[in-house]
Amino acid sequence: MEKYSVLMSLYKKERPEYLRLALDSMINQTVKPDEIVLVEDGPLTEELYAVVKEYHEKYPELLHIVINKKNLGLGLALNVGLNVCRNELVARMDTDDISMPDRCEKQLRFLKRHQSITILGGQIEEFITSPDEIVGKRVVPYTNRELKEFMKKRCPFNHMTVMLKKSDIIEAGNYKDWFWNEDYYLWIRLALKGYRFANLPDTLVHTRVGSDMYQRRGGDKYFRSEMGIQRLMLEKKMIDFPTYLMNCGKRLIVEKLMPNKLRGWVFKKFARE
Repeated sequence: MEKYSVLMSLYKKERPEYLRLALDSMINQTVKPDEIVLVEDGPLTEELYAVVKEYHEKYPELLHIVINKKNLGLGLALNVGLNVCRNELVARMDTDDISMPDRCEKQLRFLKRHQSITILGGQIEEFITSPDEIVGKRVVPYTNRELKEFMKKRCPFNHMTVMLKKSDIIEAGNYKDWFWNEDYYLWIRLALKGYRFANLPDTLVHTRVGSDMYQRRGGDKYFRSEMGIQRLMLEKKMIDFPTYLMNCGKRLIVEKLMPNKLRGWVFKKFARE
């Protein structure tokens, strides 16, 4: 199996017990990573520093700590971390989720057979308190053609599941800052350059969500970020004007005009299984 890196970004609001579970899920992969690059994005709490120190002392050759003195935000933190990764294949992981034990083995095997693929993701199952109690599943298409069509309306990947090729990401400009849509912005730039995508049908990550997560997918800042993505795709001729209007209209209703509780119901009804 080809060696791979794991890329994670840690923020002060994360909970130490969640970080432990996330790190353990990557350390205990059936095909173990060659390194885990953990970006400390700004100052952390003492409890988080203690967990990072414990794991660094236990796995000094595995855990590579990168320190941002001030918080840069997810996009720029991942930009810094990706540049540090020493391997071509890089698995993204969030610091509060739990990867399935064979997640990376499945991705490595697929990428070995399909070497033209730049981004390979998979499905997620969402939980609030325990991964044994799933509250939702986000299903995304599998093939390059389906994904390129799907991304005209919605983000085509579950970001925390992707394994990517570092050189292609760097060539496309690396991660950049874009509130709530750092990943979608990157996928658009990769698509414009003709890179190929795929998703596995398997659930690769159990994703932690708050009880009000679906309700919080709204507000002016979130809406403006989403509108920026739509304008970008229109300007780059990825979508036509009727699609742009339809996408904007749906987001205006759900993200700006709809009450939180109703938004939560709509999100779970139409955006999740």
